[in-house]
Amino acid sequence: MDSTKHTVLHDHLQQFAQLSEADLQLGDAFWHIRAMPKHDYFNFRNSVCRQVGFILKGLFRVYYIDPKTELEHNVYFIPEHAFLTSLKGLVTQTTCPYLIEALEDAELLVIDRDHLQQLFAQSHGWERFGRLLAENYFMFNQMRSESLLTQTAEERYVDLLNNFPDILNRVSLGHISSYLGIKGPSLSRIRAQVARR
Repeated sequence: MDSTKHTVLHDHLQQFAQLSEADLQLGDAFWHIRAMPKHDYFNFRNSVCRQVGFILKGLFRVYYIDPKTELEHNVYFIPEHAFLTSLKGLVTQTTCPYLIEALEDAELLVIDRDHLQQLFAQSHGWERFGRLLAENYFMFNQMRSESLLTQTAEERYVDLLNNFPDILNRVSLGHISSYLGIKGPSLSRIRAQVARR
């Protein structure tokens, strides 16, 4: 593994799960680089997720396709320096209804589920990583569900800009409309209203 990428991963693992040097060294041999061109898939619909990725470069969207209408619905955007997986599929080893697509050329460090299981058995630090990853995804899902239930489309748009200041330069307006749960003309109106403030 390239030493710079290695350092970035170590820094984030230490911040995220307070892994010790010994924990980090234990896991080093299991992480490997995965380069993905734009529009390639980390995870396909109805496949079993077998990896956790750490995004070094690039932006991903998690979405599902409504089987009745064939319309795509964006659920999340996941940027650099975040951990990427389909958690339910990873934990249960059952198929997942979501697709995870690279919206830009991307580079990740990935670790296989089997290797993670080995690390969990060997180290309390890595067990903590697994617990925190699960908690993170749970909170992510909870906040997303609550935003769809309790916020207006405009509030969701403002939150998106606050969390991802450069999102408009990186993601098409069609994808943003889908994430907000609105049609394109409504997004134009919301953007104009927010810009006037």
